[in-house]
Amino acid sequence: MRPGEIAIERVTRRFHVRPKQSRTLKDLLVTRGRPRGQDVVALDGVSAHVEPGEAVGLIGRNGSGKTTLLRIVAGIIRPSAGSVSAGGRIGSLLELGAGFHPEFTGRENVYLNGSIHGLSRRTLTERMDEIVAFAELERFIDLPVRTYSSGMYMRLGFAVAAHLEADVLLLDEVFAVGDEEFQRKCFGKIAEFRGRGGTIVFVSHDASAVERLCERAILLRSGAVELDGSAQDAIARYQRLLADERDPAERVAGLREWGSGEVRILEARLQGSEGDERRQFLSGEPLRVSLHIRADRAVSAPRLSFELRDEAGLLLAAGAQDTAELGWEGSAGECLYRFDVRQLPLADGRFHLRFGLLDASGEHLYHWLDDAVDFVVYAAEDTRGPVRLQGEWSREEIAGAAPMGTR
Repeated sequence: MRPGEIAIERVTRRFHVRPKQSRTLKDLLVTRGRPRGQDVVALDGVSAHVEPGEAVGLIGRNGSGKTTLLRIVAGIIRPSAGSVSAGGRIGSLLELGAGFHPEFTGRENVYLNGSIHGLSRRTLTERMDEIVAFAELERFIDLPVRTYSSGMYMRLGFAVAAHLEADVLLLDEVFAVGDEEFQRKCFGKIAEFRGRGGTIVFVSHDASAVERLCERAILLRSGAVELDGSAQDAIARYQRLLADERDPAERVAGLREWGSGEVRILEARLQGSEGDERRQFLSGEPLRVSLHIRADRAVSAPRLSFELRDEAGLLLAAGAQDTAELGWEGSAGECLYRFDVRQLPLADGRFHLRFGLLDASGEHLYHWLDDAVDFVVYAAEDTRGPVRLQGEWSREEIAGAAPMGTR
């Protein structure tokens, strides 16, 4: 088998789940005759082939078998049936920092963790400065890792794994490491590995990261392959699977849009009073939102909902409009809707508009577009904060009040 090649043939993996683990002789006697547990099928006949130098994403709902498949490819667990073959050295970033000893210093754990991955002490010594600099831990590398924050711990684990001389790199939600700047550095290191011809298998809920890193993606559903194709097609199918499910943990993990797709928002645009497309406004100016909507088949008039949020994600306003009142025809085709704000009631900051299309009952989601448009509002004189509170000041006389004077 060529270095970097992966062959997965009809892999099935079962786990035997017991209702309660027996730890003592008393437990064994008490639970005697009770249910012995059941088999749970995590993977069911999965087959795939990855060419050397290819980047493949594994996506799917929680519990679909993504991490189990990655662990089988890594050799951590064995399949119950079927076979997996991988050519060359495999580097895995499944649990960053796995194998670290809390009482050892960061430097000692680099040697320990590197040896687990098959690197010699000489090689680790030569790369030590590069690993430490990448993890940004120069001041803390000789302190015990039990004194590290969780972010420091994870950064060191990624730095070691990222400097392996591997042919295959297995990644499981690694972009949750550290702050945004360090995540960009991680992505750059992975892109560099890919540029050298390395093979990547990447598990993530982050649709944008999958699209950015992979041309191909495999969608798993209930332990089986639902779709093996382009990253865009697999992510679109994944979004449709999530259309009627309300799982915030999956929804917020990088998915910009989702829904069943019978009716879609093709484009959202912001315009000024003259119809010119804009992203910057003065407080109190007019604002117009134009939505281009397409129906692939005849559906009853959907409800058009919107949310206005600030840069931190705080909900400032929300509402909905019955498109039947706007002349929805109900047949397949395209239409334009416009929302006009005469005076923008925002004072200062960056804001986002989100739009959704639901059925009349509000139970079925056709399409949701997160952060459809973002824009900046600049404050007028003597205004602060995100909201522009308008009013008129006046003076009232107080009956029988003594005149105001000086002391």
